[in-house]
Amino acid sequence: MSCSVLQRLACNVCSLSRQTIYRHETQAKTLISQCCKFSTRPIVLRLPNAASRAKILRIYGQHKIHTSAGLWSAQTVNVPPFADSITEGDAKLSVQVGQQVSVDQVIMEVETDKTAVPIPAPCNGIIRELLVKDGDTVRPGQPVFVIEQTEAGAAPAPKPATTAAPGQSPLKPAVAAAARAPAAPSPPKPPIAAKVPPPPVAPDPTIPKATLPPPEGMTQLQVKIPPAQYSREITGTRTEQRVKMNRMRQRIALRLKESQNTNAMLTTFNEIDMSAAMEFRKTHLNAFTKKYGVKLGFVSIFSKASSYALQDQPVVNAVIEAKEIVYRDYIDISVAMATPKGLMVPVIRNVECKNFAEIEIDLAALADKARRNIISVEDMAGGTFTVSNGGVYGSLISTPIINPPQSAILGMHGVFERPVAIKGKVVIRPMMYVALSYDHRLIDGREAIMFLRKIKSAVEDPKIMLAGL
Repeated sequence: MSCSVLQRLACNVCSLSRQTIYRHETQAKTLISQCCKFSTRPIVLRLPNAASRAKILRIYGQHKIHTSAGLWSAQTVNVPPFADSITEGDAKLSVQVGQQVSVDQVIMEVETDKTAVPIPAPCNGIIRELLVKDGDTVRPGQPVFVIEQTEAGAAPAPKPATTAAPGQSPLKPAVAAAARAPAAPSPPKPPIAAKVPPPPVAPDPTIPKATLPPPEGMTQLQVKIPPAQYSREITGTRTEQRVKMNRMRQRIALRLKESQNTNAMLTTFNEIDMSAAMEFRKTHLNAFTKKYGVKLGFVSIFSKASSYALQDQPVVNAVIEAKEIVYRDYIDISVAMATPKGLMVPVIRNVECKNFAEIEIDLAALADKARRNIISVEDMAGGTFTVSNGGVYGSLISTPIINPPQSAILGMHGVFERPVAIKGKVVIRPMMYVALSYDHRLIDGREAIMFLRKIKSAVEDPKIMLAGL
């Protein structure tokens, strides 16, 4: 093989990408071996035997021929940038040192004031070093872990043990064979002589009752083990556990308390006959789901009704900032969602321009993000009015807290059949209590009551929204 050919081969090896080197490792070794033979030929010819020549080829090749794959095998991963309003967060680790992980597997989460930012693995590999501890405060750009790249990802989950077919007992073969064999007749037991019970012994009156032995059925001791997760069960061990409150829960607590301290909060109530809304939903549910791929729910109906009422009472859509009132010519409705991480309030933009289907599609996308913990700060920023649906948990009535910096919030509740008077007759109707909490500094009682009555009219007869009444 000529010198120019070997030089081109060596150049090809050096120019291979990282994935190609790992995929064609055997071919790369062959090319490197050929290059070593060429570069060490004058030395090899002077050596006396084949063993010495092989040794010098191996040593000389290791020191003179290099590729960049070894430099790529380990890399340090940093914290990604946050939103403008977030400067730091707490690290929550999901893996351990030495664990095999797959590409895009979440290695840790950074819990911030508003959301949790996942940090995935950039490639298949092994976690060689964790540069932070669980609960440490981290900032954007800070190194958090070192991963060594490998071909394979995380090991697949073990397959469940095969169960026996229906009607068969999952016994081992030997045990099953023994079970199928006829049982040998047991030898007859010798007759047992009747035992005469001893006469009862009266307790010594000088012994206190507390020192008497317990009954026979209470001699066994019951050992209680503290629960694995104190937030999920109580076993009665009379122990306690202190857990650091995550940043999102701290932020929620701070904002709710600030809302109570800042707003002159007042709540007004009303009740809505849900017969028309339930009939409308029942009639069009299948066609709606088939066309749009999402179900028609009550939240979209109430969100559109709230938008219709806000257009009638723009002051409810406004907010106080310092000594000014900010009136907004758009309606962005926040929808409260309970997630494992805490309460989240993503925003549906420009509800005044959307129909039921568009609202439900946006709501389904936000709910999916919240469930998968990939919701962003931008999804929850802004909002001019909030709708909270406690009815999914069976709530009868409540007084919701205003979501700052807004001025009002609508609380939905459960639908229950109740007797109501209609045209002088008592009938059973599905009824829902609704509550409107508002900032009395900005919104007077008249505007709040008129606003809630407008929502009641739009839900009980959605046709008035089309007629503009």
